[in-house]
Amino acid sequence: MKIIKTVGLILFLIALGIFTSLVFLGEFRLDRQDYASIIESKGFKSTLFLEGMENTVVGKEFASIYDMSRHITKTLDQANKYYKGKEDWDSVVWDSPHAIAYPFMKASGRGIVVEHRSLCWYLTFGLGILGSLLYILPNVILLGPAGIKNNGVFQHAATNKGWIGVLTAVYLVSFYILLYFFPEYAVNWTYVLDPIRESLSGNAASQWFVYGFLYCVVMSVMAVRMYIKYRHNAYQILRTTVVLFFQIAFAFLIPEILVRFNMPYYDFKNAWPLDYDFFFDWNIDKLRANGNIGLFMLVWGIALTVVIVPVMVYFFGKRWYCSWVCGCGGLAETLGDPYRQLSDKSTKAWQVERYLIHGVLVFAIIMTAATLYTYFSEVESILWISTYNLQYYYGFLVGSIFSGVIGTGFYPVMGNRVWCRFGCPLAAYMGIVQRFKSRFRITTNGGQCISCGNCSTYCEQGIDVRAYAQKGQNIVRASCVGCGICAAVCPRGVLKLENGPEEARIEDLPLIGFDTKSTQK
Repeated sequence: MKIIKTVGLILFLIALGIFTSLVFLGEFRLDRQDYASIIESKGFKSTLFLEGMENTVVGKEFASIYDMSRHITKTLDQANKYYKGKEDWDSVVWDSPHAIAYPFMKASGRGIVVEHRSLCWYLTFGLGILGSLLYILPNVILLGPAGIKNNGVFQHAATNKGWIGVLTAVYLVSFYILLYFFPEYAVNWTYVLDPIRESLSGNAASQWFVYGFLYCVVMSVMAVRMYIKYRHNAYQILRTTVVLFFQIAFAFLIPEILVRFNMPYYDFKNAWPLDYDFFFDWNIDKLRANGNIGLFMLVWGIALTVVIVPVMVYFFGKRWYCSWVCGCGGLAETLGDPYRQLSDKSTKAWQVERYLIHGVLVFAIIMTAATLYTYFSEVESILWISTYNLQYYYGFLVGSIFSGVIGTGFYPVMGNRVWCRFGCPLAAYMGIVQRFKSRFRITTNGGQCISCGNCSTYCEQGIDVRAYAQKGQNIVRASCVGCGICAAVCPRGVLKLENGPEEARIEDLPLIGFDTKSTQK
């Protein structure tokens, strides 16, 4: 069995190496017809940029992605610098140079990747899936009887912030930086997935389709690991299956199918303020322009945030969304499960968590309020602050850096719920409801607790569960996402997830700020 695991690991690393190498492969040439089509669709007014593209890019051969991207971005930067000096703002191209470069790169691909898309798919995604399953499936036998033990979880370099974990974090961070800020470098990955997206929506794949497809693949493969690891716990099996369904169906397939039928791309499970651009002018205009279906999506999005979310949290706590529906939580519970023990349990981390996550929520509320005010009043700023700047900085700092680069990239060094714990504004919103007005709690039986520490070790939200269990106190923390792993790893059945009457829910438990020395070690 260990030989099978070794073979699986080798195959996975080969697939990962090939996937990474695609960034550096291919030849590129932008034909005049493709160039004219892109220019017409974008409506550029920058004469200098267009002249520069004609002279340095159109019809020229480029041996690498970097070479062609450098010419495009340099041409755009020079044109923008000239027009800004002349204060000719209409001629300035305000989008990121790398975002502008992407469609030109997409239309220019030549060579091995474009000509052998199926082969590249099998050598990357196919081989990666096979290798991962070969590494995971023997665990059914090697693990022995069902159950969770602290058997060396802090002794392996991959799961104790060791060199493997650090290298993994570096790779994940690099991937997210490329995805968000250098999309043209991902163009070969899009060629590999073009046939799949064309079969779903009729469109060519973008870097976001690559991310969505990769997201679903990773969650599916790691869900197999979850089924094996927690096969003794029906709650975990069901929870993993449900969150996988919502990711694949609602976040990936349904939006793509909607586009095929000329309807807006829309994720019905994504609620504001996690879906922070829902109230942006372009999104509201898009939905309003799509008739009844667009109006339904607009009303649904508002109802989901204002009515459905708080009502569901009242009855079931945050777990109905964070652990059963949300794609961020789904990735954290599958890909991130090997790193859950790395969450900081200290009082200082808890203090940072409370200020940071509620700070992001306040930022989202201010930005959205300003956006709606300027939308309906038809002005561009409020109190001398540009709404566009608020949207840009929120999208950059929170939507990209915090939720992506840090939120997922730091799994191997900070635990699997970095974003959910410290940054997600929807988690903050639901946490306030859960803390003060909810039927959900984790009950404890202190008399049965043997202080093994499994519950605290595996709590991804940094809660010192053992401290509550030893006192027999219910756990009603705002940050708890109800994943149920603490109950699953308890050898004595001390912990139980319950939805009961509000009365006596916080029995003998003071409000926020209570006895932090005794409950946070």
